[in-house]
Amino acid sequence: MTPENRAAYWSANLRLLIVLLTIWFLVSYGFGILLVDVLNTISFGGYKLGFWFAQQGAMYTFLVLIFVYAVRMGQLDKKFGVHED
Repeated sequence: MTPENRAAYWSANLRLLIVLLTIWFLVSYGFGILLVDVLNTISFGGYKLGFWFAQQGAMYTFLVLIFVYAVRMGQLDKKFGVHED
């Protein structure tokens, strides 16, 4: 792998991490703590939405982000020729 490819691979990896961590932060901290009063005016499955995000939504989002990361990293690995066979 050339130094240019290595730098591009690392840059793509960091962009992906920043996007996913931003989503995780927004859902867990933003929806679960900062916006809880606003979201509690909405009901979801019999529970207030702010409570749901604080208790369940952040965990579900985190699990989805793990799978998204795994799939996207597999695609990046193939694109840059560092995938495992």
